Amino acid sequence: MKLFLKFDVKQLCDRILSSQFSNLNINFRILAYGEIEILDKLSKTQWIDVKNTLEDFGITVVEDQKSILIQKIKDAIIEMVNDEEETITVKSSVYLAEKLNHSYGYLSNLFSEITYTSIENYIILQKIEHAKHLITTTSMTLTEIAFKLNYSSVAHLSTQFKNTTGITPSAFQRIIEKRREITL
Repeated sequence: MKLFLKFDVKQLCDRILSSQFSNLNINFRILAYGEIEILDKLSKTQWIDVKNTLEDFGITVVEDQKSILIQKIKDAIIEMVNDEEETITVKSSVYLAEKLNHSYGYLSNLFSEITYTSIENYIILQKIEHAKHLITTTSMTLTEIAFKLNYSSVAHLSTQFKNTTGITPSAFQRIIEKRREITL
């Protein structure tokens, strides 16, 4: 038997963090996606325990300033693409510059220097992943998905989807439908 799951990554992370910090008796508060404030001073042993505990869940503590900013860029992009309540209609460059209080040129250069890819490519990858998620978990049409992800048209979504995955969104939908039929 197969189960098809839909889950909120932010809520999942928040619960894991709450559980693990409670187990370690550390007071904290979540400031933003991927950002936590520890309210007590930690000993070296506690700091090592925090890092090791979080690594067991695939969560890495980012320590240098450039890596922190790169992670903030990635988190902002994921938040922008996955926002369920509202479709972001401003350009991604404006959104990132305003959200992170740096010029887009600086963010773009730093991102490319550290990750060896552009912010634009990362946004496309996140949009396609979210499109796949929407196709598999909702009954939205491709037109609705294109609008939700701020594409100018279904053709634009289809082109980027095919360039990224090697198949069209329609073919992806058919594959998912066939898998569901087989598992029933």
